[in-house]
Amino acid sequence: MGMTENLLSTGQWLVTAVLFAFILLAAVRSIDWQTLRRDNALQHSLFGAAVILGFVWQLRAGISPGLSIHIFGITVITLMLGWGLAVLSGLMALVITVVTGKEPPVMYAANALITVMIPALVTHAIMLWERRRNFRNFFAYIFFCGFFAAGFSVAAAGLVMCLLLWTGGVYSFDELIHEYIRYLPLFMIPEGFINGAFVTGLMVFHPDRLSTLDQRRYR
Repeated sequence: MGMTENLLSTGQWLVTAVLFAFILLAAVRSIDWQTLRRDNALQHSLFGAAVILGFVWQLRAGISPGLSIHIFGITVITLMLGWGLAVLSGLMALVITVVTGKEPPVMYAANALITVMIPALVTHAIMLWERRRNFRNFFAYIFFCGFFAAGFSVAAAGLVMCLLLWTGGVYSFDELIHEYIRYLPLFMIPEGFINGAFVTGLMVFHPDRLSTLDQRRYR
């Protein structure tokens, strides 16, 4: 899900650029750089995820000019790496989409905000909520942090994108409802299933790769 054409006004472009810079700074400050330097497996996960996402994001469908949909995959990356590293991995993946011509360079900050940062932050917030609730069944982690977080991430990102297009006068509210928003539940289901399935597989076979998973809480 991203804007494939330069549809934002100058004011919107500046606002998205400022938000992009602010969230990127917060992400960089949240990363444990010493652990990243020492952990080769974590480095491989970071760069491997960027490459995989970069190629997965080549597969997309267009609905209307400037609108496209694709699988995000940010939720499982956030649960694996933490939200800070997930943002960096997603930004590297976006570079691939820009190089291959799928998205314009001028829209990098806006698409990073929609495709990477909002899904990572929504997933992180739901993960923190699940942690505070102190569930003792590992299915809670799979369903809340995997399935539901992925679905809500898509919904949040899609609504923000529609808000930008509506306030910029690109589409009317009725057009966005008719051509995009009413389809959001259909986008949420496959996103939730794919991310949830990967989280389930990692939890069963490689739980150590899920850095946000506290295995001591679950029985």
